[in-house]
Amino acid sequence: MNNMSTQTKPTVRAKVQAFGGFLTNMVLPNIGAFIAWGLLTALFIPTGWIPNEFFGELVGPTITNLLPLLLAYSGGHMIAGTRGAVMGTIGTMGLIIGSNIPMFLGAMIVGPLGGYIIKKVDKLLHRYIPAGFEMVINNFSIGIVGFFLLLVSYAVIGPIIEYANNLVTLAIKGLVATGGLPLLSLINEPAKVLFLNNVIDQGVYYPLGMQQTLEQGKSIFFMVASNPGPGLGLLLGYTFFGNSIARKTAPGAIIIHFFGGIHELYFPYVLMKPITIIAMILGAMSGIITFQLFGVGLVAGPSPGSIFSYLALTPKGNFIGVIAGVLVATIVSFLVTSFILKLQKEKEKSGEESNLDEFIEKSKQMKSEGKKLLENEAVQQIGSLQKISFACDAGFGSSAMGASVFRRKLEKAGITDIDVQHYRIEDVPKDSDLIVVHKNLADRAKLNHSDINIIEITSYLEDPQLEQLLTSITAKNS
Repeated sequence: MNNMSTQTKPTVRAKVQAFGGFLTNMVLPNIGAFIAWGLLTALFIPTGWIPNEFFGELVGPTITNLLPLLLAYSGGHMIAGTRGAVMGTIGTMGLIIGSNIPMFLGAMIVGPLGGYIIKKVDKLLHRYIPAGFEMVINNFSIGIVGFFLLLVSYAVIGPIIEYANNLVTLAIKGLVATGGLPLLSLINEPAKVLFLNNVIDQGVYYPLGMQQTLEQGKSIFFMVASNPGPGLGLLLGYTFFGNSIARKTAPGAIIIHFFGGIHELYFPYVLMKPITIIAMILGAMSGIITFQLFGVGLVAGPSPGSIFSYLALTPKGNFIGVIAGVLVATIVSFLVTSFILKLQKEKEKSGEESNLDEFIEKSKQMKSEGKKLLENEAVQQIGSLQKISFACDAGFGSSAMGASVFRRKLEKAGITDIDVQHYRIEDVPKDSDLIVVHKNLADRAKLNHSDINIIEITSYLEDPQLEQLLTSITAKNS
């Protein structure tokens, strides 16, 4: 097995993952503000826990002004720093004033667009600025260009985005009216295990959910792709009926997935047996159907997708329906996963598939190949290894957990001089000696870091490549 990456042409999936990661990093820094707005809605609107007309006046301006501006600021900042953030915010203000809906989608477009424009303008003007006039020209350039972006956003971009938003909203409402909303699981679940979950949630469902919440005080869109029940059912199935390796690791993954909200933990289990995606789809569908039957929703996007986040963002009178939707999704996913795993075990016993001895031998061979490759390519640099960067889509979930686990293993071995951190793939520092990333995100990592060695893994918790890396580092230090 070849665990060290080589530079290849980036795939379409890698590009889509990168786009999803960009959206995520506009949203994640501002999740606290979204939750604050969700609490305002849950508590103070007329149907809230403690209705209060005075504090309820905060709900509308917060969602229409504050939240889009925060998204635009983050998006512009990612492109061109503080100047990009200011430029993106100026442009988004034109969207807000000229529209009748919360401009989340618009902010996620105009924010980065403003950053891109001012970055190009600064590059163009840089060589012509006389010494001593830098501040004057920089201030007037962003003021003049921002002025025109403000006008264009108000008169052109805003109406276009509002029209597109209305079309999408009508299509989704049509699915709801015809009972077809559960069919979205046919798209959501396969996309999630390919690490495209952030494109779906942050790019589509969250903006629709916020808009519906402003009108109705809650939204089912926040639960269409974030239900932790299907993943829990899958991991329970592996706990009871999986092979010895899965039974060993699945219980730990359950805790991190269901209570910690890091859904990436169950993705490798689906990829291990792709047919189990059927269990995920049916589990997600049954959860959505249950949510619809009870007429429930959440007041904000649950990020991370933990059961604690679900309960914290559940409005008054919706707890039974929300818990029922998670429970039903768990049961359906568990039953289907268990059936698939038991059926495959029967096939293995009858010789239709490789027997256990062959599986063990294959694992040993894979481990040996990984060890050899590490020794030949990566371990040569262990002597000067100072920084290992674990990377994932958003840089907060699975990579943070993987870095923490690996760091503790190094400390247990008495090695404290190697810096082990976690990052979003695009944010991995250039001085990293080694990048550790899930194999399904490897193309995206190569796209951004062709000059850094990359180790591809299948699990951030326990993986043969990580064990071999640990062994090699320990041997070098000994």
